Amino acid sequence: MRHRNKTKILDRKKAARKALMRGLATNFILHEKIKTTMAKAKALRPYVEKLITKGRKNDLNTRRQLLKVLYKENAVKKVLEVLSPRYKERNGGYTRIIKLGSRQGDSAKMAIIEFV
Repeated sequence: MRHRNKTKILDRKKAARKALMRGLATNFILHEKIKTTMAKAKALRPYVEKLITKGRKNDLNTRRQLLKVLYKENAVKKVLEVLSPRYKERNGGYTRIIKLGSRQGDSAKMAIIEFV
């Protein structure tokens, strides 16, 4: 039974899943739009939205918390200086997922995730 298990496992162990999410989040924040599988996009959405919401505070503690999660310092800078002020008035829902279809090689469902 899956009672109270909200996170998607993505067929990886915890450390690999955490590294995957950190990498996807860093690239998504830097490029503002990435193409990935539907499952990864759905798992990435709440991860990134929590980072943007956290970045609204814009103090030293927030910067340190974001540096723990994101791999590149310029991604943290972009969250604090560009993305968080952009969504200051919005109560969540900063991203959208657009379905693309199936990938040729393994028929995985693909999607584009981007900021609204």
